[in-house]
Amino acid sequence: MALPYITGYLDKISVTRGEQLKVMVSCTAASQFRASLVRTICGDLNPEGPGFREIEIPSDADGVYPAREQVCNAGSCVVVAPNERFDALSSFSVQMHIWPTTPLKGEQALLCIWDEASKSGFRLVIDANGALAAHCSKAGGDSVSIATDMPLMERQWHLVAASYDAQEAILSIRQEPYSRTGAGERPVLARTPVSFDFGLPKAAALTLAARMTGGTPDAPRTADHFNGKIEKPRLLDGVASRLDMEKFRGEALPADVAAQCVAFWDFSVGIDGERVTDRSRHRLHGTTINLPARGMTGSNWTGEDVSWRAAPAHYGAIHFHDDDIYDARWEADIAFDLPSDIKSGFYAIRLIAGDDEDRIPFFVKPRQGDRRAPICLVASTATYLAYANLNPVPFPIAELLSSRVIVLHKANLLIDEHPEWGPSLYDVHSDGSGVCYSSRLRPILNFRPGYISSFGAKGSNLREFNADTHITDWLESQGLDYDVVTDDDLHAEGFRLLSQYATVVTGSHPEYFSAEMWEATKSYVDAGGRLAVLGGNGFYWRIAYHPVLPGVMEVRRNGPAIRTWETQPGEEFHSFDGKRGGLWRAHGRPPQSIGGVGFISEGFDLSAFYRRTAASEDPRAAFIFDGVDDEIIGDFGLQGGGAAGIEIDHADTSLGTPVHALILASSEGHTEAFRLVNEEMSITVPTVTAPVEARIQADMVFFETAGGGAVFNVGSIAWPGSLSHNNYDNNISRITGNVLRRFVDPTPFVHNWLTAGDNK
Repeated sequence: MALPYITGYLDKISVTRGEQLKVMVSCTAASQFRASLVRTICGDLNPEGPGFREIEIPSDADGVYPAREQVCNAGSCVVVAPNERFDALSSFSVQMHIWPTTPLKGEQALLCIWDEASKSGFRLVIDANGALAAHCSKAGGDSVSIATDMPLMERQWHLVAASYDAQEAILSIRQEPYSRTGAGERPVLARTPVSFDFGLPKAAALTLAARMTGGTPDAPRTADHFNGKIEKPRLLDGVASRLDMEKFRGEALPADVAAQCVAFWDFSVGIDGERVTDRSRHRLHGTTINLPARGMTGSNWTGEDVSWRAAPAHYGAIHFHDDDIYDARWEADIAFDLPSDIKSGFYAIRLIAGDDEDRIPFFVKPRQGDRRAPICLVASTATYLAYANLNPVPFPIAELLSSRVIVLHKANLLIDEHPEWGPSLYDVHSDGSGVCYSSRLRPILNFRPGYISSFGAKGSNLREFNADTHITDWLESQGLDYDVVTDDDLHAEGFRLLSQYATVVTGSHPEYFSAEMWEATKSYVDAGGRLAVLGGNGFYWRIAYHPVLPGVMEVRRNGPAIRTWETQPGEEFHSFDGKRGGLWRAHGRPPQSIGGVGFISEGFDLSAFYRRTAASEDPRAAFIFDGVDDEIIGDFGLQGGGAAGIEIDHADTSLGTPVHALILASSEGHTEAFRLVNEEMSITVPTVTAPVEARIQADMVFFETAGGGAVFNVGSIAWPGSLSHNNYDNNISRITGNVLRRFVDPTPFVHNWLTAGDNK
């Protein structure tokens, strides 16, 4: 029985006071729901912590609304709007290359000109037996089908084609392997008579990789989604011979048969966008729906070039998935203007329906011209999006990573029950291929105040957004004046945004960075800004945001790196910006070069403590340890019982840690659950776990920059979970406060670079 729920998403994630916000809601838990605006202070439900805290803010969103269920039409495809060229066809042929990934999953549409209302039209499909099939149907019920009865080979290229001969009333299909080696199954042809007067339906759209069942070409409802790659789809006027097919399967449209060509779609054009280009004279361009993967190798890829920008003709394939999602396209239930006097911070729309509730987060940033606070907290929205709807249910190593039995909460069960809400960038699609795009225009159930992670450390079990509310809670408790901006803002506005602040503070897990974000942060530090990294595994993966579509990012997971799926050969370059994906370290920009430390290990059982080093007694660090006499730092906390844990970073001058950086403290006592990251090993050895691997430690570092600025980095995701211990009276809170209060002091940091001493 389906679980009742109320959930939703917003049209924006970062807004200013007075700006309009739209709320899309789906509810099966009650016939109506109540909505309100709240400011999120702390999202931790752990009774050992400061407690779940939010402040209700009166707004025009307050009220009771009728509930309804709204559904996501997941699955990608291409839609070409209705055109008189389709209507004029009598005899016609279609052909394409396909690389099916789940040929036996059930009927999957390859190309359709179909009218759902009359159940009429043409469909080229993979049938329930995994073989190529075609159907011609007439309004009123007449229908004919033909199949090759030869299952297509999984993850192998095939030429598939179909023709309808109106004069002879014959429907024919063809499938044959397409391999440079010539290996594989033999070509198969099949034909059948059509005993009724068949014609294509008028004013019907053409779809690739799905069948259109309703909606409009811009916002279609679709079914029978294909899993796999399609390349070089063609639509021809008349019955094509095998020689014709050979001519049309090339990269260029042959002049001697151009008149026969109705559409010559070339997926290698416009890889960074949604448009699908028709290179025939008819210009029957299409649009991708739900962001199928582009920049994918085609049947002609040789391996000589591995970038689609270098050899676009070898990247003429699109990989479609039945669980792709960009925009859920729900109707708005609430549209309101935020209060004009609302302050910058973490906020949420609270939805309550009977015993069920949900909170949809967003962030309020200062309006242009507003006074800026001295401290800027950057909400790691790129990281939140990377982990969006991470599903621990099918994740095969979840319990091994956590060294315990995973506890599933209702949000986990709902994520598993509703795959149409879309996977995370750590998941694989239903066909086993890696998820490389993630959008915020859908319900994201683990991006919520109160969400308890299955991959957090013992205790609060918080990750990403909810773990960052430990920081907002602490800032509020200390009375520190701060603004909030997001990764999205940082990507769009760059250095200009950060330059307005004396100090920039990261969240607990600033893992995902675009080139624009990286450059802005590095420029800010070099120009004299002060950066406080209050987390771990920072500045790690390179990402790309879509150049036009809002709220969607891309990652290509190629190693060496800790990764849950592997990018296929030749597909390492982002489709959004044409740049190679992977770790920033592999691009010559290790995390150490910007934040002083870089990822070294992760473990999800227990956190450890730091022990101060001799460098912590350096006069340069006196302000950091003012009022702190303890040698042991952070042997307490809500995230695994210590301040050093979950994911930790270490210093390494060979990777960019400045030689004058002070390693103030290093963690000790990690369990065997902490393993060395892949990029630190060229060969696997037995001693890759703590405590025998000496490199597995979180290093707390501080260093000054030539521009009079400074960087302080704790190198641990668990750090913020220790801030509230003993009613905020502890050495983690004291150190963090000392750093931020000095960082907002405009007095330049000065250091004699030529006489830098031992940093240990």
